[in-house]
Amino acid sequence: MIQLMLNVPANIVAFRAAGEVTQEDFQNVVMPQVDRLVAREGELNFLLQLDTDLENFTAGAWVQDALLGLKNITKWHRAAIVTDSEKIIKFTNAFSYLIPGEFKGFKKNEFEAAVDWVSS
Repeated sequence: MIQLMLNVPANIVAFRAAGEVTQEDFQNVVMPQVDRLVAREGELNFLLQLDTDLENFTAGAWVQDALLGLKNITKWHRAAIVTDSEKIIKFTNAFSYLIPGEFKGFKKNEFEAAVDWVSS
C-alpha cells in the first residue's frame, strides 16, 4: 500500500510504502499526485519512505514505477528515498548518473533532512 504523506512543503509529493505495493497504488495514489505537482510546478520533487521490503512490490508496481520515471524523465528535479537499507541508498545515489535530476538516499532517522533536501 502506498499512502500520500501530508504536512510536507507544497513543492513536493511524498509517499509512504508499507506492506504489499501494487500497480493500483501507483495508478490511484502516486500518478495523480505526481501529475498535479508537475502541472503546477513544472518539475518533480519526489520523496518515498520505504517501510516495506522491495520484494513486496508486485510486478505491476514495478512496471508503473518505470512508467512514472519515463513519463517524467525531463521533469525530475530531486527525488529522495528514505529507508534503512544500505543497498537501496547506494542504488538511489547512483541513479543520479543515469537520468536527469538528483536522487539521494536517506536513513529513516534523516527524514526531515530528506524533506528539506527535496524541497530546496
